[in-house]
Amino acid sequence: MRNRFTLYILIAMVLGIVVGQACHVAFPDVKTAGTVAGYISLITTVFLRLIKMLIAPLVFSTLIVGIAHMGDTASVGRIGAKTMGWFISASLVSLLLGLVMVNILQPGANLNLPLPDAGQATNLKVSSLTLKEFVPHLVPASIIEAMATNEILQIVVFSIFAGLAIASLGEKGKLLAEMADQVAHMMLVITGYVMKAAPIAVFAAIAATITTQGITVLWTYGAFILEFYATLLILWCLLTLAGFLALGPRIITLINMVKEPFLLAFSTASSEAAYPKILDQLAKFGVARRIASFVLPMGYSFNLDGTMAYCTFATMFIAQAYGIHLSWGEQLTMLLLLMVTSKGMAGVPRASLVVIAATLSTFNIPEAGLLLIMGIDQFLDMGRSATNVIGNSIAAAVVANWEGELHDTAQESASDKPAGAHAPAAA
Repeated sequence: MRNRFTLYILIAMVLGIVVGQACHVAFPDVKTAGTVAGYISLITTVFLRLIKMLIAPLVFSTLIVGIAHMGDTASVGRIGAKTMGWFISASLVSLLLGLVMVNILQPGANLNLPLPDAGQATNLKVSSLTLKEFVPHLVPASIIEAMATNEILQIVVFSIFAGLAIASLGEKGKLLAEMADQVAHMMLVITGYVMKAAPIAVFAAIAATITTQGITVLWTYGAFILEFYATLLILWCLLTLAGFLALGPRIITLINMVKEPFLLAFSTASSEAAYPKILDQLAKFGVARRIASFVLPMGYSFNLDGTMAYCTFATMFIAQAYGIHLSWGEQLTMLLLLMVTSKGMAGVPRASLVVIAATLSTFNIPEAGLLLIMGIDQFLDMGRSATNVIGNSIAAAVVANWEGELHDTAQESASDKPAGAHAPAAA
């Protein structure tokens, strides 16, 4: 079944390219092509809304169960410290790799496209990335509102409090923990239903993008796209190497098991689309659910490795395009700035572009340079989203191994479930 699902995704991607290019040729008018693409993308929009419908209750229920079963605040603090240590290290490596590769490859220096006027507006809001806005945003004014808007970071904060409270209740809390566990299993079964539509959504996502942009946009920006994906390939190898050092040969099994969520995130350009599937695959790999349900939501807020690499790569690409030289001191300052500002990306629309826009203005680089990459951002986002899947999957497995919670089978990893809980149906 797993191999068939992967095959269906790949076939859907190929068909999407073919149909999208046919529509692009059939409807050369930009407005008409946009209208056609809008109708095609309705399928993807519905699919992603179905996924988002699952995220909040899944994160909420699994995280509560996980923390409740950790038993005390000391365990939560220890696991949280290990998790954040991995995230910060991975983010620094990703940012530094993007910076090194863009300086070696110099994609902006060889650009043969007309530069946008330096004063041209991009209409991206960057104020949401200030520390003053971000810190209060961590704490939900209402958990109902946080769940309604899929604010993962706020849901995580509330769930930590709720899980610790349930753990402190002792016997009285067991019923609440079991109820949350049953909700989590119900959401995983619903995920199985939703995932049956994934190949159709993948087809629509690719077709809609090619309809408006045309396959020729890949040739125009070919060098930039190839060089960025070469950077991501190196990052995948580094993440896998780090995983090998922590997990040994089992890292190969893990990479093989997350290929479905990897392809799903790549083809839909959405990390969220892969979240339920990653959670399920990690359980099958042997990661204790209480670890996976704690690390993954945190990772979706703090460990976006692909996005980190893109931030430094794209920022320097724009600087190169305008012939602006930044010293290594300035570039390292930019790296540290991105390390901080990027942690506020969760829930921000077109987050990576917003972060880059804020960084450009800080270093007096024309914000209009974003217009160079906005047209191909969908193709770049596919790689970023897929990379985030790899990074968070490895992070969860490594933290579980550090905690002695990485088992040989899914059955053993389920041993932390309360009595009476049932195994989730395979998605």
